[in-house]
Amino acid sequence: MSLEAVPSDGGRTAPAPDAEPAPLAPGARLLPALGAVYRAQLSRARVARIPLLFVATFQSIGIMVLMRGVVDGGSEARAVVSGSSVLVVAFVALNLLAQYFGQLRASGGLDHYATLPVPPAAVVLGAAAAYASFTVPGTLFTAVVGSALFQLPMVHLWVLVAVVPLAGAALAGLGAALGLLAPRQELATLLGQLGMSAALLLGVLPADRLPTLVSYARDLLPSTYGVEALARSFSAHPDWLLVGADLGVCAAVGVVSLAAATWAYRRATVR
Repeated sequence: MSLEAVPSDGGRTAPAPDAEPAPLAPGARLLPALGAVYRAQLSRARVARIPLLFVATFQSIGIMVLMRGVVDGGSEARAVVSGSSVLVVAFVALNLLAQYFGQLRASGGLDHYATLPVPPAAVVLGAAAAYASFTVPGTLFTAVVGSALFQLPMVHLWVLVAVVPLAGAALAGLGAALGLLAPRQELATLLGQLGMSAALLLGVLPADRLPTLVSYARDLLPSTYGVEALARSFSAHPDWLLVGADLGVCAAVGVVSLAAATWAYRRATVR
């Protein structure tokens, strides 16, 4: 009777030294990954951010009520209503998103996203789109209340369909970049609040009442062009060419700010 040697690993044979390693799963494509991140962020925002949306909405309505005592109508009323409406977008998409990414970076939450097989652009774009779309009810409600308060026509409020996503993309990209580039969470919160304050002062106040130097700073604010497009739509006969030009500038700024946020995300995940 011949004895057979039993392998020491319990009957399993070790792989050959020159065996090929198992291939990794392919990375997710941009659009499916973007949709997954968007749905996850929107679900999170729906639960945690609804009280803050009420705060942003009532804050904007309160500003319009205060300005009603010093503004009668005309171009100044259009500026107040449009600026207050876009301020809701700035509060959520800029301020809260800066705080969110600042918190993620401080708590190590970015490491979780870095291990997922999703493109960096999907993480930034998904979060930005979720926060921007979350502002739609508050922005629409503010615009309707402001139009009734200042007796402005509501027939062209459909312009908000373009203003909210374009201004939201520009402000969300800026907020994400501020949160990702800030070295500390407290600084990210401070920068987000400063950005929202700039949107309040430079967006709500009529442009012709601002000093020259301040008006230059207003031109650099991403939300300015969304405010201008919405304000022009309140006219009896809007100049749609200028409205389209403002929206085009807002879209271009949005692309640049989201690209900067994607670069900041890559930079934050490799440090």
